[in-house]
Amino acid sequence: MIGKKLGGRYEILERIGGGGMALVYKGQDLLLHRKVAVKVLRQQYVHDEDFIRRFRREAQSAASLSHPNVVSIYDVGQEGDIHYIVMEHIEGTTLNDLIKLKAPLQVEEAVHYASQIADALDHAHHNEIIHRDIKPHNILIGKNGRVKVTDFGIARAATSSTITQTGSVMGSVHYFSPEHAKGTNAGAKSDLYSLGIVMYQMLTARLPFVGESPISVALKHLQEDVEEPRKVNPLIPQSVENVILKAMRKKADERYQSAKQMLDDLETCLLPERRNESKVTFWEPEGMDEERTIVMPAIRADQFGSHYEEESESPVVSKAAEVEPVKKNGWVKPVIWIVILLILLAFMWYLVGFVKGKITTEEVFVPNVTTMTLEKAEAELKAVNLESSVVRERNEQPKDIVFRQEPLEMNVNVGSIITLYVSDGPEKPKLESYIGQTLNETKAKLVALGVKDTQIVVNEEFSDEPLGTILEQTPTEGEEFDPATVTITFKVSKGQEKIAMPDLVGLTEAEAKKKIADSKLKLAAEGIKREKSYKQPKGKVIKQFPYEPGSEVSPGAEISSLIISDGLPAEAGPILVSVPVSPAEEGKSSSYSIIVSDAQYDNYEYSTNSINKTTSIGVNIIVSPDSKAVVLVKVDGKLVNTITRTYEDYLFEQNGGPTETPTPSESVSPSPTPVSSPASTETEMPSADAFKGQYAIGSQHSSVITDAVAVNHINGNFHQLGIGGRL
Repeated sequence: MIGKKLGGRYEILERIGGGGMALVYKGQDLLLHRKVAVKVLRQQYVHDEDFIRRFRREAQSAASLSHPNVVSIYDVGQEGDIHYIVMEHIEGTTLNDLIKLKAPLQVEEAVHYASQIADALDHAHHNEIIHRDIKPHNILIGKNGRVKVTDFGIARAATSSTITQTGSVMGSVHYFSPEHAKGTNAGAKSDLYSLGIVMYQMLTARLPFVGESPISVALKHLQEDVEEPRKVNPLIPQSVENVILKAMRKKADERYQSAKQMLDDLETCLLPERRNESKVTFWEPEGMDEERTIVMPAIRADQFGSHYEEESESPVVSKAAEVEPVKKNGWVKPVIWIVILLILLAFMWYLVGFVKGKITTEEVFVPNVTTMTLEKAEAELKAVNLESSVVRERNEQPKDIVFRQEPLEMNVNVGSIITLYVSDGPEKPKLESYIGQTLNETKAKLVALGVKDTQIVVNEEFSDEPLGTILEQTPTEGEEFDPATVTITFKVSKGQEKIAMPDLVGLTEAEAKKKIADSKLKLAAEGIKREKSYKQPKGKVIKQFPYEPGSEVSPGAEISSLIISDGLPAEAGPILVSVPVSPAEEGKSSSYSIIVSDAQYDNYEYSTNSINKTTSIGVNIIVSPDSKAVVLVKVDGKLVNTITRTYEDYLFEQNGGPTETPTPSESVSPSPTPVSSPASTETEMPSADAFKGQYAIGSQHSSVITDAVAVNHINGNFHQLGIGGRL
């Protein structure tokens, strides 16, 4: 049956129970999108007309009832050999399972359940339906504590006979009444007897009558007195025991006269003034037994002596004489008795009318309050002296709107309770899991459900998940939410955490490796490479690859190579240049600076100091075949001299040309501080005479430069200016 669709509308989902006549399945109403219970007649009875008739009777019996404590019938159908009833699905358990789990129940809880069952029976009896099978198995308890009476499979109209087959009865032997066991007419009071047994079982955790066979149990219902509940469970108040004992009397006339009477007793039995009331007593008909043994005083003969004597002494009267007086006065006594009887009947008629007038309750018409708000509906009912009981359920109507009432538009007694079914609003959607989805597509889905963008809160954090991936959500999956008011919080990945790539250029190999480790980066196994370089001294980092300094990288990123300087190339040309420096005004102090740009440096501030007389500064420069060296001299911030050396000058010196050496006292070391060079280094070309006497030549330390040296210097300046030829 699982997965089958009955009537093209009810899809069978799973089996949830069963009895001797039918199986019960949980189903889905595909048309109204709600859960239902589907009762299907067992296959072995599909050709048994008696069972089919009883099965249909259940649907007819229950369908004629409309009460919050009776399971509602939605549909009845047949598909081939499958006979089914579609009814309300109750999320909860049976009273039988609850008794097995918790019995004995708390007194208040048991009375609460019994009151609801009595209320349902009162409604059924008013509709002339006798259940005939009240037992814990047929009582459903919803998650909200509401009792639902079900299984009217052997219910009959109140005027029908209980016997369904010759010599047999239908019902559950532990719960049916003595008259039920005898096969006599089982009326409304039989249901009350069964309810008494249910209460007994709830409060004592045992059945009042048990036996080895159904027959023995039935005989105990007829012959044995029930053990008093308080002897089994002393915690039961006397008032509650009285209810049970009265409901379980052997004679139907000694039980409650109606389910309403029992309900009224149940509603007051836990009041403080009733809990310790005296034990209920019942009238025993022993005083009316004419065959009982009694004690009587002896009859003495003298009690009748005088009477006999009077009779014997009286004269004998003829028959004619005896008849005459009778004819004369015979009508008087009948007339007197008739008059007296008429007076009594008139008095009784008046008395009945008087009492009836006193006890008759005023009736009012129940107004229709559906579609009203709960507050207004209660006010409408109160205005006509009616009370209200509120039952909240999910409904398409807005929240707090009455969508159904019981009873409706009929006369009821003043003070009656009207049940109002109030909407808790439409069924709210349940939040699905958005974890692992992107934030943008999730927002689109939520907006389609009616959630505004302002109701979505996003918290970002670093993660190994791709950027924009949802990591956590609140509310969680499966929780109901109202799209108009909900606030949904997402924790979203902003990708892996990024760090700035450190600048390793100019560091030693050891310093570079330490900085890589401190930055949580990795260096490739074969990442160290060495090259000749003009720009960095030997052992210093020239370049890092593939990440430039300052670029963002993920922790653990790998640096594929570090290029380490292996010193100057073999063709590098070191030259010592003697640079003359004079103060702006002889005898007064001036500041000077020497800025070098060569194969090794770019605009480095080689030396800075103060002077008050002309002196020569020795400057070490490096030239290469592809680059020249330029030395700038500034005095008080003003460029006063430019000296250029080329690789050809280096080769000239190497081939025996003059070597410039500075005055020992004026030799300085280069300053590592770079400075910005001017946009152009063009200055007025000094004449050869300007350089005479300013250079020391060779090892002779001559203070006057020769014409050859001057010519060589001028040739260098020509080279700088791009003029070919030599002097």
